[in-house]
Amino acid sequence: MDISIVIPLYNEEESLKELYAWIKRVADENKYSYEVIFIDDGSKDASWNVIDELSREFPEVKGIKFRRNYGKSPALYCGFEAAQGDVVITMDADLQDSPDEIPVLYNKIMKEDYDLVSGWKKKRYDPVFTKNLPSKLFNATARKVSGIKLHDFNCGLKAYKNEVVKNIEVYGEMHRYIPYLAKNAGYEKITEVEVHHQARKFGVSKFGFDRFVNGYLDLISLWFLSKFGVKPMHFFGLGGSLMFLVGFIAVCIVGGTKLYAICNEMRAPLVTDSPYFYIAILFMILGTQFFITGFLGELISRSSQERNNYKIAKKLKI
Repeated sequence: MDISIVIPLYNEEESLKELYAWIKRVADENKYSYEVIFIDDGSKDASWNVIDELSREFPEVKGIKFRRNYGKSPALYCGFEAAQGDVVITMDADLQDSPDEIPVLYNKIMKEDYDLVSGWKKKRYDPVFTKNLPSKLFNATARKVSGIKLHDFNCGLKAYKNEVVKNIEVYGEMHRYIPYLAKNAGYEKITEVEVHHQARKFGVSKFGFDRFVNGYLDLISLWFLSKFGVKPMHFFGLGGSLMFLVGFIAVCIVGGTKLYAICNEMRAPLVTDSPYFYIAILFMILGTQFFITGFLGELISRSSQERNNYKIAKKLKI
């Protein structure tokens, strides 16, 4: 199979038939063998009924329905798990991503041998202050931290080699950082292409301003995991050891000062009268706690078995 198109969605019943017709036209014109996997992320409208209807009429349409709303990352995770095409393309269901970009993305993967191709919506039809400006700041930070020179990390329109999506784990809200996840998995041939962004035709955006706050927190988490996720002791152990050492040296200095005064028959103040004594003790306690945290982190590192356990209500052809 040439292409798997993975489409996560939440309450997008108005756009689904038009979106599939557009995808089908592009795929037929280019003679692609393909599948379209709709992941209904717990929609409250009739989205699943539309998917079911499309699936009965077109053999290429497949579907997964979550029992409740989990978020975009879980939807992509399940879609990636089911995808069979040589190239996996993701896009949003709101018609703001153009299926006309599919041939360009496909050729970048198959003919130019890129691992991942990300869309760049250079011209956007979004509110300036609530989306565009925060997005620019967010992407600048992501470029700096990840070292990947992409203008738009969060663009939903992306293409991947099949092996890439089978070897990365998208969980939580990490869909924003799939290029970073791919890089950490050893897939470094990453590029971007400028894509057309369309104004929303139906409904309203499902993402609020909190996604930018969460995005930064996720970026910090991902940076930490990429650096110390396998060996947390390298972070906590080193910091804890340094703090304990500084505290121990400080205690020795305070105690040595007291001992020197006693040996020279000088008036020696109480050790507990010195603020440095309490600072030293605090450093030793914090250092010990950091070290123990690192040790426990080593034991539980990446051991969660429930992280991607999502309750699926129905499947179609999967």
